[in-house]
Amino acid sequence: MKTDIILCGVGGQGILSIATIIGEAAMNENLYIKQAEVHGMSQRGGDVQSNLRISSNPIASDLIPKGQADVIISMEPMEALRYLPYLNENGWIITSSNPFVNIPNYPDIEVIKGDLEKVKNVIVFDIDKLAKDNGVSRSANVILLGAAQKALGIDYEKLEAAIRRVFGRKGEAVVEANIKALAIGKEAQK
Repeated sequence: MKTDIILCGVGGQGILSIATIIGEAAMNENLYIKQAEVHGMSQRGGDVQSNLRISSNPIASDLIPKGQADVIISMEPMEALRYLPYLNENGWIITSSNPFVNIPNYPDIEVIKGDLEKVKNVIVFDIDKLAKDNGVSRSANVILLGAAQKALGIDYEKLEAAIRRVFGRKGEAVVEANIKALAIGKEAQK
């Protein structure tokens, strides 16, 4: 088993929380894991990207070479396209459809959507609306994770257990909101 994952978005969207959940689930499966993070500006709104490599065999490098990523999980559609050169030919992009317009020359969203439609395996949906409509507005990132579960090759129950461990210290309400968000994401992709 080997899965190379790029997680991307902008600061404050919960990319590193998703990486933590996936990493926790993988470690509890006794899988090897390597992670590298790149933070943009140190404030909210800068680009954030994480390489997450999971394998049943030892992993030499924490960086994913171009053309080798199995999955790109993106909280923002332009960020998904930024890392497209890293996606392998059968890889998946799972992304929010909502742009985070943080630069004055942000590309036209219709052009971005058109470029995403050219990808062989892509899931694009409005995670913010789903989060708001279901009362879990702070867990949109976990909705995206739920939608990516099959592409990741990690059992749903393992992700659920990882959420309980990662968010347990924040209280039962936070845990349950994130479990609900995971289920919403999974259901959205049926």
